[in-house]
Amino acid sequence: MIQLSIVIVNYNVEFFLEQCLNSVRLASKNVSTEVFVVDNNSIDGSLEMIRAKFPEVHLIANKDNVGFSRANNQALKIANGKYHLLLNPDTVVEEDTFEKCVKFMDEHEDCGGLGVNMIDGKGNFLPESKRGLPTPRVAFYKIFGLARLFPKSKRFGKYHLSYLDRNETHKIEVLSGAFMMMRKSALDKVGLLDEDFFMYGEDIDLSYRIIKGGYNNYYFPDTRIIHYKGESTKKSSVNYVFVFYNAMIIFARKHFGGKDARLFSFLINLAIYFRASLAIAWRMIKRLFLPLLDLIIILAGLLGISHLYQNYSEIYFPAEIQNYGLAAYAGIWVLIQVFSGGYDKPAKLIKHFTGALIGTGVILMFYALLSKEYQFSRLIILFGGGFVFLYYLVSRILLHTTIGGRYRIGGEKNKRFAIVGSRDEVERVNALLVQTNSNIQEVYFLAAENQEKDDFYSGNFTQLNQIIDIHKVDEIIFCAKDISAQEIIRTMMNFTDFNLDFKIAQPETAYLIGSNSIDTKGDLYVMEINRIDKPSNRRNKRILDFVLSLFLIITIPLTIWFFKHKKQFLKNIFSIFGGKSTFVGYGIVDHASNLALPKLKKGVLPITLQVPDQNLTEDAVGRLNLIYAKNHSVYLDFKLIINNLGRLDR
Repeated sequence: MIQLSIVIVNYNVEFFLEQCLNSVRLASKNVSTEVFVVDNNSIDGSLEMIRAKFPEVHLIANKDNVGFSRANNQALKIANGKYHLLLNPDTVVEEDTFEKCVKFMDEHEDCGGLGVNMIDGKGNFLPESKRGLPTPRVAFYKIFGLARLFPKSKRFGKYHLSYLDRNETHKIEVLSGAFMMMRKSALDKVGLLDEDFFMYGEDIDLSYRIIKGGYNNYYFPDTRIIHYKGESTKKSSVNYVFVFYNAMIIFARKHFGGKDARLFSFLINLAIYFRASLAIAWRMIKRLFLPLLDLIIILAGLLGISHLYQNYSEIYFPAEIQNYGLAAYAGIWVLIQVFSGGYDKPAKLIKHFTGALIGTGVILMFYALLSKEYQFSRLIILFGGGFVFLYYLVSRILLHTTIGGRYRIGGEKNKRFAIVGSRDEVERVNALLVQTNSNIQEVYFLAAENQEKDDFYSGNFTQLNQIIDIHKVDEIIFCAKDISAQEIIRTMMNFTDFNLDFKIAQPETAYLIGSNSIDTKGDLYVMEINRIDKPSNRRNKRILDFVLSLFLIITIPLTIWFFKHKKQFLKNIFSIFGGKSTFVGYGIVDHASNLALPKLKKGVLPITLQVPDQNLTEDAVGRLNLIYAKNHSVYLDFKLIINNLGRLDR
């Protein structure tokens, strides 16, 4: 008899899925299991990887993205296990996770659903490991921040049950869909996932129905998993707010009747606009705070220079002309800094010097065009230009030394790495690291715990804390072939206070999965392919699009007669002018390589037009896209546009 049926829904996360399946395979040794992977039309090579490396997996390959609930139900309907586990692909389970969970459920007949202790990719406890039912009152406390302010309160902390000890077993109300083990007999009684929920909310709904069916849900901390918490829609984004809270409305209408449902819907709609406004405001503050601060300080400096100049020379200017003029000068200097890359990350002092120089030149040109009554001093402009450069120089050095991070001059600091594993694996991972990462200061090799130290190693796994303390290690890479998931998770949890990054190297693979978001493949170390995505290139590409499309719009009475499809031509250039599309984009191809490329707006002219032979295979188009992403330049775009002007009505 099959004890456990494991269902994993995958969508374009091949590397995470392989790591997950490796851990599932190890955890299944002492438990009779069957594993289903339901793929929602991925194009990243996931299907080929499963067929080649995991032939024991039952693969369901959908032709469309049918959503999380429906995809899980496809497998649940044919699963035969006594227990069914919904597992996210961006997870790593310990070697005894399934054995412990099955034993717990065997011993607790009332257990309809089971969740476990989850940590993120940096070893921090994930509060969604245990949750309460989001009633109107609980939702209100969560939405308006009272749950965060009073986490130990039984009244305010019910959403994440933060007043319960995370190291003890508890009855809870809501399980996480990332790891949701359920009794098949309970599912037969209460039904499967509600397919009205496309993303978010389905785990809350099913957890509640399990309780209504007469069962209990438990939080079980005696085993742990890593959940990298990939966020297909970022929690700071407006899109996430609408998707998540609308899922809550579906839940309320389904389970709360009459007055409670109306109250819940009102609170959720209020929350949607409240949180969406906060998300937009926070995004604007993050983008505009530093430029606005610079503008204020530069304007204050110019006023000070003007005041000193007038006192020294005893030449006085009308206050109105002086104030408006200096405000305009300050605005021009900051605007030129934006366009010259002064606010790009990483910071480069040469860009601030260039911005100050160009800004001074632009202001002097405007000054020369003004009538005499509005010209009040070239000397103030020259002194102002010097002040602007000195200000940016001093302020950026201060940001570099006090805050660092994204304000570091020249980019991220070089890191110290520790690689833990057998000699063969350590050498393989080190070669990968050296080939693909340029920010290496030092790499230390540590033997696995059961290996003896020799001259090759700086120490062994048991001495990791000493290596970190003595050598100030920034990042630890575990070789999964030699270090168990249990040991990796234990180590990550022990070092959460050290602000370390952790990565796992799977055997026979050329990637490392780490602490960051699943949307960037967990901070995979791959060859740097981001030239087109650099801030300066994005900005220059947008400037080219704007200037050329504006020129074509102005000259429409003449240019439109050169195009056969006039309506499409107009649609294209106005779309480019509005920033919805770009002149030059990737070639259209249903190819895995495109997923690894930086995001780019849809192009009117594909990069494939640069080659005369248009009968290109998908592999050839993928390679052209790759080359374009790595070697982008405005000149390349301009040349392609000029050579294909007649195709702008595509």
